[in-house]
Amino acid sequence: MAEQPAFDREFDPRYGEPVSVAPGIRRVTANNAGPFTFLGTNTYVVGRGRVAIIDPGPADAAHLEAVLAAVAGETPTHIVLTHTHHDHVGNLAALAAATGAEIVGCAADGGDEPGGPETGGGAYRPDRVLAAGERIHGPGWTLEAVPTPGHAPEHLAFALPQASALFSGDHVMAWSTSVVVPPRGSMRAYRRSLADLLGRGEAIYFPGHGPPVRDPQAYLRQLIAHRDARETAILERLAAAPQRIPDIVGALYPGLDPRLVRGAGMSVLAHLVELTDRGRVLADPAEEPLAALFRMA
Repeated sequence: MAEQPAFDREFDPRYGEPVSVAPGIRRVTANNAGPFTFLGTNTYVVGRGRVAIIDPGPADAAHLEAVLAAVAGETPTHIVLTHTHHDHVGNLAALAAATGAEIVGCAADGGDEPGGPETGGGAYRPDRVLAAGERIHGPGWTLEAVPTPGHAPEHLAFALPQASALFSGDHVMAWSTSVVVPPRGSMRAYRRSLADLLGRGEAIYFPGHGPPVRDPQAYLRQLIAHRDARETAILERLAAAPQRIPDIVGALYPGLDPRLVRGAGMSVLAHLVELTDRGRVLADPAEEPLAALFRMA
């Protein structure tokens, strides 16, 4: 059994209120709790006066009103997107119309994810896609784009050097591991992105859901070890006998909340896709992975 990382699920969302989480950073949490969103999607306001808003949140009028109230009397210059799932991008059009801010961040990338969060698809049209290392600025703040594909192929995190902070979106969250759902989600890219963050020095991460990650380097190592252990457990199951995904989920996730069974299956599938790409595992039939019988190559 893969050892779980040290999750932190202590979180007061204080729906509708701007919460100061660090100097120059306010959080407003949407009331869209669920098995993939925890207690809701976090929207962040960076700076004072001329501000950036990170991830507008779901299509929810009450959340839009709360975000606009949080920046009343200020000028939002940028709306920044980490990725295109509906719970992050749903309020984008309304927020852009209300503020006139430039829409920047991740690339537009549509598509459906069976069993995982829905995507914004065609609803997201950025004014400017930020390349790796590209920065936007305001009074006293700078946001730098950090590619973190895996949960979604277009996923970006954003570093705020003035606070030694990283807005990590859904890539690294304190409350849970990230959901990786093929074909848009890639376990290989996700694991590579985790390793890439080990080379950075931010002291705190502010994620798209739940509380901050307060010791990110130690936590990243736990996430990497967890995925390594999960891969080993899958290979051990397949070494004993060919398996289908429900068999593996039942063995590796005992007592799992029924709402999360589909997501767990997608996570196992993501590992199996990576193992297949590496030549460790074969699928029969290969073109139907959800129904396939997997075995060692």
